[in-house]
Amino acid sequence: MGWESLGWQAWITLGTILGVLGLLAFTRYNPDMILLAALTFLLLTGVMTPKEAFMGFSNEGVITVGVLYVIAAGLRETGAVGMLVQRLLGHPRSVIEAQARVMLPVTFASAWMNNTPLVAMLLPVVREWAKKYQFPASQLLIPLSYAAILGGICTLIGTSTNLIVNGLMVSAGLKPLGFFDITWVGLPCALAGIFYLLLFGRWLLPNRQPVTAQFENPREYTAEMLVEPNGPLVGRTIEEAGLRHLPGLYLMEIQRDEQILVAVSPQERLQPNDRLVFVGVVESVVDLQKIRGLRPATNQVFKLDSPRPQRCLIEAVVSNSCPLVGQTIRDGRFRTVYNAVVIAVARSGERIRKKVGDIVLQPGDTLLLEAHPSFVEQHRNSRDFFLVSPVPGSSLPRYEKAGVAVAILSGMVLMTTVIGMDVLKAAMLAAGLMILTRCLSGSAARQSVDWRVLLAIAASLGIGRALEKSGLAKVVAETLLQWGGSNPYLALAILYGVTMLITELVTNNAAAVLMFPIALSAAQSLGVNFTPFAIAVMIAASAGFASPIGYQTHLMVYGLGSYLFSDFLRVGIPLDLLLWGVTVLVTPFVWPFYR
Repeated sequence: MGWESLGWQAWITLGTILGVLGLLAFTRYNPDMILLAALTFLLLTGVMTPKEAFMGFSNEGVITVGVLYVIAAGLRETGAVGMLVQRLLGHPRSVIEAQARVMLPVTFASAWMNNTPLVAMLLPVVREWAKKYQFPASQLLIPLSYAAILGGICTLIGTSTNLIVNGLMVSAGLKPLGFFDITWVGLPCALAGIFYLLLFGRWLLPNRQPVTAQFENPREYTAEMLVEPNGPLVGRTIEEAGLRHLPGLYLMEIQRDEQILVAVSPQERLQPNDRLVFVGVVESVVDLQKIRGLRPATNQVFKLDSPRPQRCLIEAVVSNSCPLVGQTIRDGRFRTVYNAVVIAVARSGERIRKKVGDIVLQPGDTLLLEAHPSFVEQHRNSRDFFLVSPVPGSSLPRYEKAGVAVAILSGMVLMTTVIGMDVLKAAMLAAGLMILTRCLSGSAARQSVDWRVLLAIAASLGIGRALEKSGLAKVVAETLLQWGGSNPYLALAILYGVTMLITELVTNNAAAVLMFPIALSAAQSLGVNFTPFAIAVMIAASAGFASPIGYQTHLMVYGLGSYLFSDFLRVGIPLDLLLWGVTVLVTPFVWPFYR
């Protein structure tokens, strides 16, 4: 089969893929829209049937990713994300250290469990962690995705691609690989990849940290928090408690009994009932509310009608017709009048050095309130406030459910790794338990799913199917392999390169299935051991780093890290070449061509 035998479907598919790559590389359009437009074009031109075009939307992997968003939301809503951050990632002092703290455990974990659900679960953890320590998420999310892939090539069960190739070997009557056979090549590749990212990541990874709220929003709130007497922060230093690294916020003073500590040292140890006075922007005050062991210094929050997990934070600007103007918040009985508690106050850039209850309200004061969400509708048109708006993402964590959420997550991991349950089944069971145990509500579960990512993955699977169906992928592969001649080393290198190229455009599993018979034919025609070729297909089909559409985990981090297509090219092409070289050099040494 040659280029002359290709039909019109193949040429339309080729033009469509080139168009997709061009739009991804040179425009700012969302990848899900680009990929859906391409899929629609292939459907309208008759290259694909509706069933083939939308096969990706019923793909088990896509559904699994969607379900895992619900599990991640359960961890976030209960505050368990913060617990995982503290225990797994610690306190890095530099971006390089942060990258190492992400990549090393992820690489290890990915060798024992599927990398896609691993990344789905860790995405919110790493994002929160990056925000806390003021590291650009764009310098951590690509390493997260890459580390998951590098770990997956270290064992036979690390990625579905390895299992598929091993199954094809059995079907062809060949001896299957052992659990750790691929480790001889996969581990050197993983170590080389991690070393490369740590050494060159600071220059190659983009620094796209969003502009912090303190530049977008000049309002500085004064907020008071109390250290709970029996909470987890007692006895810990300011730094250990994570109170030094909240962006746009600083600890102004500590009120301890009759003593006031100013210019607080990071090594100052917290004591029960310490009253901490913070100054900062609203996003950071929201973060304070979510730190376990801290609570608002006012006891009024315990007198509201609704339970704390059902409340959120709301900003309200006091109008000149508010009846409490000229009175202190305490004397005006704000909670009784509005069934809301004032957590913090901002006054036109002026820092208010008073306890919240002692602040005399003035027109134009911006109040940060803790109240039931219904407060917004009740007072949106009230003459007492100029403006009333909820603070996004400010629902209070259900800490009492954190242990339940972690137990559900642990159970899911055990079911997939020890018992061998299908990942989708285990994930759906875990997501259902998150809702049944009230770790999160049904509405929060629906809102947690990132539909853009799912649409992008599903559409890319459909486009990959068109590349296979039209015969274009097979012709490209066979043409390039002809250049290998009778040299097994050159044939192995070309096989790896072609497989790598195809997995950047299709999917890892499709590339493996497509290239396996070609690799087997090449080994048989050369009269050499097939095992090096099988290992090359396994690694090359998984290790596609230069395109965001080459692997599901890349698409998951693409939008969240504010990446461009060129970012993956800049970081991924050298890594592709590095693993290409390591695999081609090491594999024949472990499994000689001639036995």
